[in-house]
Amino acid sequence: MTVDGNSFDANHFKQAMRQCAGAVALVTVGAEHGRRTGLTVTSACSLSDKPPSLIVCVNRNASAHARIREEGAFAINFLHEDHAMLALTFSGQKGVNGDDRFAFGQWTRGVTGAPVLTDAVAAFDCVLAQEFETTTHSIFVGEVRSVSHADTARPLVYLRSSFHTPQEMREIVTVGDLDSRHLSWTDFS
Repeated sequence: MTVDGNSFDANHFKQAMRQCAGAVALVTVGAEHGRRTGLTVTSACSLSDKPPSLIVCVNRNASAHARIREEGAFAINFLHEDHAMLALTFSGQKGVNGDDRFAFGQWTRGVTGAPVLTDAVAAFDCVLAQEFETTTHSIFVGEVRSVSHADTARPLVYLRSSFHTPQEMREIVTVGDLDSRHLSWTDFS
């Protein structure tokens, strides 16, 4: 399917995006109990290590959107395989809203005041550095103020409308390894 102006069907786009695995994360905001909120995303990723920063895309209709602007800080908490219900809770599918979502999981306060999930695969406590507007979403750039991670946790990913955990490849291929570069190029030629 090609894009040619008004004839492009958005459902084809959604179907294609469902084929792309995304790391599942909770974007959380709010220094004060009673004023915290958050949402589940697959739209968070690293931006740079100079300065350490991430980006996340947040729909303007999400409760966290305005709160991120107000607080000027947020956390991105990447989930592990035991967090599937937490992901559903923060997505709104369990009927739990706002601060009530934090009754699930173990939380601490980051240096910015944002809620940080203590057993996340990786958690990044950020200050809002920049914001870019699109038609329906804002792209928030967060400069990292603190980080935590769990080396042994298996990350939660979203693929084809359900949750998964990555599997190790049978043969380990390491980027930068001369043999793996040779293997990679010969396999494709």
